[in-house]
Amino acid sequence: MARRRVAIITAACLFLAACTPAQARSESAAWHASPVASGAGGAASPSPQASPSPSPSPSSARPSPTPAQRSAGPKPPASDNRKPATGHGPAGSIMTTGSSAVALTFDDGPDPTYTPKLLDLLKQYHVHATFCVVGFRARDNQALIKRIVAEGHTLCNHSWQHLFDLGQRSPGYIRNDMTATNNAIHSAVPDAPIKYFRAPGGNFTTTMVNVARSLGMTPLYWYVDPRDWDSATYGHGTPMVNHIIHAVESNVRPGAIILSHDLAKPDTITAYRTLIPWLLARYTLIPLPT
Repeated sequence: MARRRVAIITAACLFLAACTPAQARSESAAWHASPVASGAGGAASPSPQASPSPSPSPSSARPSPTPAQRSAGPKPPASDNRKPATGHGPAGSIMTTGSSAVALTFDDGPDPTYTPKLLDLLKQYHVHATFCVVGFRARDNQALIKRIVAEGHTLCNHSWQHLFDLGQRSPGYIRNDMTATNNAIHSAVPDAPIKYFRAPGGNFTTTMVNVARSLGMTPLYWYVDPRDWDSATYGHGTPMVNHIIHAVESNVRPGAIILSHDLAKPDTITAYRTLIPWLLARYTLIPLPT
C-alpha cells in the first residue's frame, strides 16, 4: 500500500514537471498579447488578459462641453472650413477695396469721448468709413453703435477684448469670441450687417479666417498703417499729427484700405481734419460694402 502511494505521488510530480514550461509560455503570451500605450506616450506597457470590464457609455466616456463650446454653436461644415480666402494679406485677408476707391477704417472703439468727435468730422465732409469695434465696448456704448449705423458707416467685428493671440486659440474659442461680439452689436442694432472681421493687431491665422468666413465675415487687413498707435516712437501732439498726415499722404494708393484708431486717439482726429479734404481731392472715400 505504501509503495503504491509513493508510485502515485512520483507519477504526479513527473506530470507536473512536464507541463509547467508550456503553461508558463501560455501565460507569458497572454500577458503580452494586447499592450496599451503608456500615459506619457512612451513604450507600451503589458496588460494581463483578464476578463474585460464593460465599456463605458458614450456619456461617461466623453467630457462635457465647456460653456464656451456650448455657446460656440455647431462645428461649421467641412466645405466652409475649406473655403479659401481671396485677399493678399495675412492668411488671405483683404488689403484693398477691389476698386479705385479708398476706405478709411477705425479700430478699437467705440470710445465715448473720441468716437463722437470723429463721427462729427466725417459727417461734416459727408464721408462714410468702417468702424472695427471691440465687443465689450460695443456692449457698453450701444448709443454709439446706433449712431455709427444710422449715419451710414460700416461695422466690423474686432473681437471681444482684443487678445493679440486670439488666432492661436481653438476654433471653438475663436468662434465664441466672434459670436459674442456680433451679439453685442446686434443688441444695439438687431439688423446691422457685420460683414467684416479684423484680427487684433492684424494677427490673422488660417483658423481665424476660416471661422470668420463661416460666420459670413470677410477677414479685413489694411494697405496703409500710419502707426497712430505707436506713441512710443512718434510721441503725442504735433509730432504724431504730422507723422500720421505724412504716412497716409505718402503711402495711399487707389483701392487702399487705411488703418487708424478712434480709441483715445485725439491726434488721429486732428490729423484727419487735414487728411480728409486732401484725400477727397484725389480719391473717392467709401465705407466697405455690406
